[in-house]
Amino acid sequence: MSHTPTHAQARPAAQGQASIVLKLLPIVLAVFVGFLTIGLPLPVLPLHLQNTLGMNTLVVGLTVGSQFAFALLSRAWAGGLADTRGARRAVLTGLLVAAASGIAYLCSLAFTGQPSTALAVLLLGRLLLGCGESLVVTGALSWGVGLVGPQNAGKVMAWVGIAMYGAYALGAPAGMALYSAYGFAGVASATALVPLLALLIVLPVRGIAPAAARRLPFYKVLGSVWVPGLGLALCSTGFGVITAFIALLFAARHWDNAALAFTAFGLAFIGARLLFGHLPDKIGGARVALVCVLIEALGQLLIWGAEHSLAAYVGAALTGFGYSLAFPGFGVEAVRRAPPQSRGAAMGAFVAFLDISLGLTGPAAGAVATAAGVNAVYLCGAVLVLLSALVAAWLCTKKVPA
Repeated sequence: MSHTPTHAQARPAAQGQASIVLKLLPIVLAVFVGFLTIGLPLPVLPLHLQNTLGMNTLVVGLTVGSQFAFALLSRAWAGGLADTRGARRAVLTGLLVAAASGIAYLCSLAFTGQPSTALAVLLLGRLLLGCGESLVVTGALSWGVGLVGPQNAGKVMAWVGIAMYGAYALGAPAGMALYSAYGFAGVASATALVPLLALLIVLPVRGIAPAAARRLPFYKVLGSVWVPGLGLALCSTGFGVITAFIALLFAARHWDNAALAFTAFGLAFIGARLLFGHLPDKIGGARVALVCVLIEALGQLLIWGAEHSLAAYVGAALTGFGYSLAFPGFGVEAVRRAPPQSRGAAMGAFVAFLDISLGLTGPAAGAVATAAGVNAVYLCGAVLVLLSALVAAWLCTKKVPA
């Protein structure tokens, strides 16, 4: 007797899910293609800095992390642009700026005989990429929430995250292949061209009206989301030490195929989002984050103690799986605390904690690697990820009024 209404209710629910995915699809595709700009140089830039320019691990960490520092500095502007001028404009502007970063990478090759100058031009490219990434992800999240409603914020973050980390998973081995075949010039050229393809995908999509002419000051928005933001910052260190140092760990251990670690991370990340991406909206973001950061910490410990590349791949996969749902888990908590008229700024403020984390993780992990070896950074990553479990547990006790 009870089966008929259950099936009748399931059909419109499934149709609703399909409608949400269709609305988000062009934005998600544009984010995926645009974020290849970050994925392509991920395993290559540390090798180029160390092998071609002769930089030490601290400089490698600072250069890789600088992108996230520059993204952090542009978050308030990106969120304000999305709220007052429209999220579509933020995304389009970000893709053009990201393309300019590839041009800067190309220009740096003219100075390989002068490593300090080449490094300065590369840092300009990182600055442009950080600003472009800030605009694209802040605009995409705000655009998506505007299209499907704040009650589906977790799904928006899940799908945008699939696009981002899918681009990392595909971009890393593609970047290594380009590097092997054409050197850093091939990677730089692809980085300049790929965002223009994303621009073509998203240009026909109609934007949403700006949220409001008047909005809260950024520091007030920041105050409303800082606790889930702290959780995001702590759990993002696991991702940060993989992006900055997994290629160097494989090189130090004389293991091949470091790019597969990025792929393992990205595939596990995507798989978790596809299978369980509905859970933060359904059962609560803090609960999901609490379980997932424990899985992520286990992955970090596996990489730290790895005696063979296979253990490192499994550790990268567990890190990706856990981090996958920790991001929207903490993100749902941030959206629930955000003022509606400043949702773009709130998304920018929340993701700013990711920038803080990744910006600090690079140089800090570089110092740890110099002092104690590359594998030690993964023990530090595990400890910081575990601290995010305390934030998630605290959020579980704090209910936000509907």
